[in-house]
Amino acid sequence: MATFKANSMCFVLFVVFGAALGILGNRDTFRRKVSVELNPGLSPPSVLPAGVGLVHVRGLGLNDTLHFLLCNAGAPALLMVHTNSTRSAVKVNWPEFINSSSPSSLKVEPESSVQYRSALVFTRVWEYDDINNTADPQQTAQSSFYPPYELQNFLWSLNVSVNQTDVTVTLCGREKTESFVNGSLCLQFSAFESEGRDEVWPSLLHNANSSQLRVWLHDVTPRGNGSRFALEFQSVGESGFEGRVDVHSSIDDEYTPSIFKVSQWVSSRVNSSGVVGYNQWKPVAYRKPRPVFEDATPCKHSHLVSLNHIPRSGLVQAYFTGHPHTHGLNISFGIAKDPVFYSNSKYITWTVLVGLGEPPADSFSALIIIIITVGLATPLAIIIVGGVFVWIRKRMSHSSGYEPIN
Repeated sequence: MATFKANSMCFVLFVVFGAALGILGNRDTFRRKVSVELNPGLSPPSVLPAGVGLVHVRGLGLNDTLHFLLCNAGAPALLMVHTNSTRSAVKVNWPEFINSSSPSSLKVEPESSVQYRSALVFTRVWEYDDINNTADPQQTAQSSFYPPYELQNFLWSLNVSVNQTDVTVTLCGREKTESFVNGSLCLQFSAFESEGRDEVWPSLLHNANSSQLRVWLHDVTPRGNGSRFALEFQSVGESGFEGRVDVHSSIDDEYTPSIFKVSQWVSSRVNSSGVVGYNQWKPVAYRKPRPVFEDATPCKHSHLVSLNHIPRSGLVQAYFTGHPHTHGLNISFGIAKDPVFYSNSKYITWTVLVGLGEPPADSFSALIIIIITVGLATPLAIIIVGGVFVWIRKRMSHSSGYEPIN
């Protein structure tokens, strides 16, 4: 009996620890060779306007290529193109691109190799006076909204940084208004060779098929004492695909403290549930570049809406032909009854992951696995040890040479 219980305990512990090691070892080992070029093929006499650039990041796989193109001509946009060829290349007709961004002035060739393409465009920043402190633009009177900041009219600066493993591109823009005398809106793009995690919260898990955009609004002079902001962005894709926003829950908040959800704007082929591309984010923003727990503030997204026009982005207008599908979404920052408005911190940052295929999913961290393992094994060990102890006591009492007297 004791042997059976001991063997049962060992088996259960073996299963638990085996599962834990399996989860810990289930890492994405796929890698891409990442390279970057600025304004591919541009040569005199063609000259881009001051501050405008086209950055091409190429992720070379074993038998495919993932192209990311970031451009700040008009509204800043990130274009992702996936091809089934290792020889696909970006071709730009620079005179046409510079003058009018006419359709087909930018191509990824051979065009027959293109498997999927989509663009994410940042179009407006909304500011409203949250008089009732609801932190909900949809419940705010229209009269409380200030004229939006049209990002297509911003003047941008561009900086490209390359290290051994990552490529980073930073765009910072300003508008010719009093609000942006000292302030700026910045977008920081990062591409990755392999799986990893950003050190700064929300510490999104990325892989070789993804890129990251971190957006921050810094030192902009608010137009009201109770000003809150919302970011508008649009997705442009080809026909045959449809989008939806899913929200998933988790019990693990080790990498993003107090946040147990992740939102995913996914693209699927019509009549198919398989995800082809995605935009993924945690519903949280931060009031400092290197935040602590108190600097977090929730954010929420609006309903997905279909639009009948493409955004005024030079990159989108140059690449997409015909009638691509466009959808829009707003991300608003803040929580109801929160006494901290933008004027208190003069800073807000939010991060989104843009990628190909299924979005990266967090498995249980080592800490959670250890807690679960200890939580399951400890009471089981107590029960088994207690049972063995009782069994031994009974055997000892029956092994005595004396019989009890009635």
